[in-house]
Amino acid sequence: MQSQPEPATTSGPADKPIAHVEFKAMVLLALMLTLVCGFILYVMVARGVFENTQRLVLIADDSEGIIVGMDLTFSGFPVGRVQRIELAEDGKVHILVDIPNKDVRWLRSSSVFTMERGVVGDTRLRAYTGVMSDPPLPPGAQRTVLRGDATAEFPQLVATARDLLANLSNMTAADSSLNASLGNLRTTTERLNGRYGVLGGVLGGDDNARKIITTLDRTNALLAKADERVFGKQGVMDETQAAIRQLNAILSDTRASLQRVDAILADAQVISADTKAVSANAKLATTDLGALRKEVDTSLRRVTQLVDEINRKWPFARDTEIKLP
Repeated sequence: MQSQPEPATTSGPADKPIAHVEFKAMVLLALMLTLVCGFILYVMVARGVFENTQRLVLIADDSEGIIVGMDLTFSGFPVGRVQRIELAEDGKVHILVDIPNKDVRWLRSSSVFTMERGVVGDTRLRAYTGVMSDPPLPPGAQRTVLRGDATAEFPQLVATARDLLANLSNMTAADSSLNASLGNLRTTTERLNGRYGVLGGVLGGDDNARKIITTLDRTNALLAKADERVFGKQGVMDETQAAIRQLNAILSDTRASLQRVDAILADAQVISADTKAVSANAKLATTDLGALRKEVDTSLRRVTQLVDEINRKWPFARDTEIKLP
């Protein structure tokens, strides 16, 4: 058995060692390290590590949903970043926020800070400034965060909805006050649409309205009759005016009689020095005074009769006093 010859080994370029392998590896490592450091530096610059900031401390009841690195927004733009969360001695949570100096101008001493928790989504820290002319926010300021937790309102909303449904059920029940009011309103509307309109609705029915209208008609008839008897032709006013004219005539006669009495008395005083003349004049005066007295008595009786007639016809004044001049 013949043995086959072994193949000859040949050496090629792959068997040659690579020159400067260690140097090239070190350059590659340095390049990688430079890239990593540059990336880290870029991230730090982007995150504002080297930027001048102002510290703001937000005080909350709990830190649920708050994480380090989340933004504090103003009008939708980030103006600060949470750097640390601490638990204070009083059990409150202190949220330390760094605000770049270029964005501090948006925050004032009257600014309001809220922590909003929605049903869906993350927790958000927001700042609101109402008056931009207020003093700027001082460094290291501490502000209480107002909570706007939507999920915390669910029990109250459910209880309010339950009360609302119960009240609605009570309002729509058959014996509810609302149904009774609607029934009364319907009855009132029907009365207003009745024959006597608003009068029937106000008085409670057409029967009461009919009674009122009948009473008014009777009152108008009585007033018309009274007006005719008082102010009509040959009424009380006409008779009263005639009686007043007669009274004026009688008073004129009485005044003339009294004037004659005054003249007689004056004559008696003038002739008092002469006894005979006085006696004659006194006798004559006595005679004249008797006649005048009769005339005065007659006039007074006529006045009295006329006053009685006026009192009988005139329905208002009953006590009449006549003063003679």
